[in-house]
Amino acid sequence: MELPYRPRRLRRRENFRRLVRETYLRTDDLIYPMFVVPGKAVKEPVPSMPGVCRYSVDQLVPEVQEVQQLGIPAVLLFGLPKKKDELGSEAAARQGTVQQAIRQLKKQVPEILVITDVCLCSYTSHGHCGFVRDGEVDNDATLELLAQVALSHAEAGADMVAPSDMMDGRVLAIREALDERGFEMIPILSYAVKYASSFYGPFRDAAESAPQFGDRRSYQMDPANALEAIREATLDVEEGADIIMVKPALPYLDILARLRPEIDLPLAAYQVSGEYAMIKAAAQQGWVDEQAVMLESLIAIKRAGADMILTYFAKDVAQILAK
Repeated sequence: MELPYRPRRLRRRENFRRLVRETYLRTDDLIYPMFVVPGKAVKEPVPSMPGVCRYSVDQLVPEVQEVQQLGIPAVLLFGLPKKKDELGSEAAARQGTVQQAIRQLKKQVPEILVITDVCLCSYTSHGHCGFVRDGEVDNDATLELLAQVALSHAEAGADMVAPSDMMDGRVLAIREALDERGFEMIPILSYAVKYASSFYGPFRDAAESAPQFGDRRSYQMDPANALEAIREATLDVEEGADIIMVKPALPYLDILARLRPEIDLPLAAYQVSGEYAMIKAAAQQGWVDEQAVMLESLIAIKRAGADMILTYFAKDVAQILAK
């Protein structure tokens, strides 16, 4: 039997494979998440995330300089306070850890885009993402707090704010607050489709943000739902978001693929701490090739429809792509 088409013809040599390759990963696609803490001379490894550290501002600056030299266009900052309270007051403090970090980075590494996570979970004594009343997060009371945090970041010089709390209406509240204070050109990267995932464990160690009671299923999305993702993303587009994010990434590639034809804004995906830690752990055991699995996982995220990827592998990928 004569075969009219042989797909292997274009797989036999690397140059053929390069010519017909459909999806590419670029350094320009990457955003590097980083943790900033109070104090000085702090560079503290996160045990559950090999290769990831928590930095004081003075140690963060040279790390971000390296990120910029690698060609990575942006970092995402998560902060920890000196002291936590029920309202997460330090999240919006002018001299808060993130606010100090923003000012130093814009002074010393002005080329890098500084994106800031807007949430309260790392700052509250109870570990939830908003104001708690009678044992439950009060959605509308939280909106004003989140708007204050976003404003404090913009005033410090942040290039973009990224609300991750999953309160209803928070994008609109932040957009209005920014516009009223003259920050209408500050974009919002919305964690629009954030699932109540089991893949966040190592991050909660790094950010000291585990809930002290209950869980976050009343405000983060049910992992069983897909159509809800379209509703969530559409709402945030209508409220003024500039970029829509799906989090986590690999367990929700189907969600990325569903959103791509529905949303005409840029799509981001967050390869979260659990995804990173699993690859690292398996590689340390010699069970997988770390570099190959890392690159394959990131290509899968791009193939599913992401325009940009937040990943703790960003520096490693940039170094590989530069070769």
